[in-house]
Amino acid sequence: MAAEAAEVTEDAILGGRLVLRQPLKGHRVGHDAVLLAAAAGVRPGDRVVELGAGVGAAGLAVARRVDDLSVTLVEIDATLTALAEENALANRLAERVRTACLDVTAPAEVFIAAGLKSAGTDHVLMNPPFNAEQNPSPDRGRRLAHEAVRDSLDRWVQTAAWLLRPGGILTLIWRADGLEVALAALSTDFGALTILPVHAEPRAPAIRVLVRAGKASRAPLTLLPGFVLTDEAGKPTAQAEAVLRAGAVLPLAAD
Repeated sequence: MAAEAAEVTEDAILGGRLVLRQPLKGHRVGHDAVLLAAAAGVRPGDRVVELGAGVGAAGLAVARRVDDLSVTLVEIDATLTALAEENALANRLAERVRTACLDVTAPAEVFIAAGLKSAGTDHVLMNPPFNAEQNPSPDRGRRLAHEAVRDSLDRWVQTAAWLLRPGGILTLIWRADGLEVALAALSTDFGALTILPVHAEPRAPAIRVLVRAGKASRAPLTLLPGFVLTDEAGKPTAQAEAVLRAGAVLPLAAD
């Protein structure tokens, strides 16, 4: 398998609820994936797709939290796709989670060939590349995970809109200082936006935003109070501990 060619580590997240094999070097699972999963308001029976899934952290976390989901992990990197498949097996989620190695921006016929059809998904999760292209990383996996071309978010959102049924939900995580880019990308096909700013510490500017958006909705935008990761002493806040270790959900996941 492709995963065998890479040097990997096994790491527990969510207080040991998931154990993930991931590359020792390059892009590594962090808070973003756990926060993304915690923001996803999925229900039993939902069909869920994670775009840019990496080793599957967010999609597997959602599948661990909610029974009777059908989850597809879409990832362009073959090594990461193989690891995601291994992680689904190792965490006993393979009956409900499958992988698809393909480009998020691939034509519709490529998705159809992979068993994904238009308007056939209830919930899409995504953590798109959001860093500028200056000073690119020499590591290909890190580049694929972090570097954005100018129109990449537009194209990812278009794919999400194609996958989702009318009224379906897109949940994404993005850089807080690029919120205007996210709002512009979502403006054509989505509404009912709910935004949760994420702060590294009290009184600091937000570093991330989590956004929930409804396909073809015209409901107004809602801005939630910020979520703070660490207190003034640099220790995790109670709310951060509840989400990152105990598997609690964020307000965006509420109906």
